[in-house]
Amino acid sequence: MSSDSGFYSIIDYTVDGPETQRELAEAFAEIQERWVRFYPGYLSARLHASTDGTRVYNIVHWASEADYRDFVETSDTEGRMAAIQRALDGLSGEAEPRMSGAPTYRVVREIGPGPQRTGDT
Repeated sequence: MSSDSGFYSIIDYTVDGPETQRELAEAFAEIQERWVRFYPGYLSARLHASTDGTRVYNIVHWASEADYRDFVETSDTEGRMAAIQRALDGLSGEAEPRMSGAPTYRVVREIGPGPQRTGDT
């Protein structure tokens, strides 16, 4: 496996059903396209919708923590946050954030496919 030195922001929301889930995923995609994707070091945003229709994860991948920090320092945070609030206000249902603290993460370990490990070796 590669030693991914990337940096991630993981945004986690609960929603009241599949329609709100779809709307929120679309809103997050729009926000990435209008407010984030053109910053240096931005690699991707993967939007995940739970199969039970109750959660949306937006996993934003940055090349490095420095790139993410530069984005935070130089981007229009006020405008982006206002766009997020407008998106939340425009949903047909309810969505609640589940993050506590800064939703940022570093990859510390990745286990890929291979033979089954048995015993002590």
